[in-house]
Amino acid sequence: MNYLLSALDPVAFSLGPLEVHWYGIIIATAVVLAVALAVNEGKKRGISENDIYDLLLWAMPFSIISARIYYVVFEWNYYSQHLNETYRIWDGGIAIYGALIGAIIVVNIFCKRRQISVWLMLDVIAPTVIMAQGIGRWGNFMNQEAHGQKTTFSFLQGLHLPGFIINQMNINGTYYQPTFLYESLWDLGGFVVLLLLRHRKGLFKRGEVFFSYVIWYSFGRFFIEGMRTDSLMLGVMRVSQWLSVILFVAAIVWLFLRRYWKPLNPWYLDGKEDRYEK
Repeated sequence: MNYLLSALDPVAFSLGPLEVHWYGIIIATAVVLAVALAVNEGKKRGISENDIYDLLLWAMPFSIISARIYYVVFEWNYYSQHLNETYRIWDGGIAIYGALIGAIIVVNIFCKRRQISVWLMLDVIAPTVIMAQGIGRWGNFMNQEAHGQKTTFSFLQGLHLPGFIINQMNINGTYYQPTFLYESLWDLGGFVVLLLLRHRKGLFKRGEVFFSYVIWYSFGRFFIEGMRTDSLMLGVMRVSQWLSVILFVAAIVWLFLRRYWKPLNPWYLDGKEDRYEK
């Protein structure tokens, strides 16, 4: 098999001067699938289809903006000298943690205005978010970014990867660890686990599907981030590693404290009921 082909073109097609990138197509596909699954689950839990769509209309632009702001802030040494590039998200350079922070802020404001349980909404969308993250990493693959340390052809071949992945990990004559793939598999694995568990009676109180998502994602992200070479740094560790530790510990502590102090909180499967919740 020939592994010395040219890299995959990150541009899917052009419409005159407009270039449509695979990155955008993959992200859009992930969002469509996530929304479809969230709508289906939301109906079962008493959240209307229109509420999901309206939330998306607010959350998407704010998530993109916050993801870019997060990235630019931690790369300010570069962008302070290249201000004209701060908005060029199609070249890469958005941080998923920044997107999640923006989305959670919007979810809180939106749900309070619509009188929907914030925790219930987060539970409904959490599995679809981690699925979208897993799919979205393939946009990084097309851009040859979010990769790991230098490695060898024989190492990648030993992982029994398809030839097109090995070839795409050959960047300017050097092979790199496919950390995009590691995270994609971790995220999709988390998606499957949450789907298998969240409908089990007596397992999740409201909010705990979301906490489980945070615990799963931050645990894997900590280790995978440590393998990357393009991470935003803060002291001795990468920014995302610091945040992963904080979120992992906070989610576990918060989950158990809610169970202990608020035992009357409703179950996730109760759906949208007017019952005690904190």
